[in-house]
Amino acid sequence: MASSSKKRTTMAKLNRESMLRERRLEKQAKKEAKKQASAHHPARPTDTLTGEDR
Repeated sequence: MASSSKKRTTMAKLNRESMLRERRLEKQAKKEAKKQASAHHPARPTDTLTGEDR
């Protein structure tokens, strides 16, 4: 026989999970913004030195 009571998730766990989802969404949004920025400025000069700079 299975018990009729359900296991409940604690509020602390629910809060941790929601914070984790928010952090993942923010990270994904940041990644997309960076991708869009690089698509708009593909020929941006770099700060690295090459043999031609000397």
